[in-house]
Amino acid sequence: MTAVTQSILVVDDDREIRELLQEYLSRAGYHVRTAADGDELRRELDECLPDLLILDIMLPGDDGFVLCRRVREHSSVPIIMLTASSDEADKVIGLELGADDYIAKPFSPRELQARVKALLRRSQLTQQGFNRYIRVAEWRLDTQTHELIHNDGHRVALSGADFALLKLFLDHPMEVLDRDTISGVTRGRESVPLDRVVDVAVSRLRQRLGDNGKSPRLIKTVRGAGYVLIASVSHDHDPL
Repeated sequence: MTAVTQSILVVDDDREIRELLQEYLSRAGYHVRTAADGDELRRELDECLPDLLILDIMLPGDDGFVLCRRVREHSSVPIIMLTASSDEADKVIGLELGADDYIAKPFSPRELQARVKALLRRSQLTQQGFNRYIRVAEWRLDTQTHELIHNDGHRVALSGADFALLKLFLDHPMEVLDRDTISGVTRGRESVPLDRVVDVAVSRLRQRLGDNGKSPRLIKTVRGAGYVLIASVSHDHDPL
């Protein structure tokens, strides 16, 4: 049986970067499409949703932040953002909007390929679990669609990073997880943990769950140690 080639959409207004990434990632075995701006991105997404999106922040017209937010409104496709700045603020904003990872320019194509491979592998593995549905409080997590389903029927689509973080908590209930552990799961082993970035990721997940950090029902902050899921967890197959 022939393996399905994974697709990547690269969005950057720099033609040389688009061509470089298309050539490099194609040699690595991926099917690569490119777009120069938001209009081209929308046309590509209308044609076919990729397995992963590489999105530059500095684009003509709608910038990468705007486009990331719009993509997240209807899709949980993994997103890596490219930034020309090493400023932590750009990284925090991108993560708040639902990006899964980021890499600063200039970057090594080999490093980007490693990030792509890790993110796609994580996305695949999270869909292969035996127990499709995981219950926590009034929520059910669908591990195949990456959706949270409330008892009232309301659904919340999770980004890849949100899903990976929630799955980490669900796999380790009542266990304090430090920032290094959280960063390693949500961004990969090669990442450098940044306290602010980790805190933003946890805060965003709390918002998805309707949890209040000041009086948490689900995820509690353990000062100086990390975070802990304080709710019980159960598994089942039944979608109802």
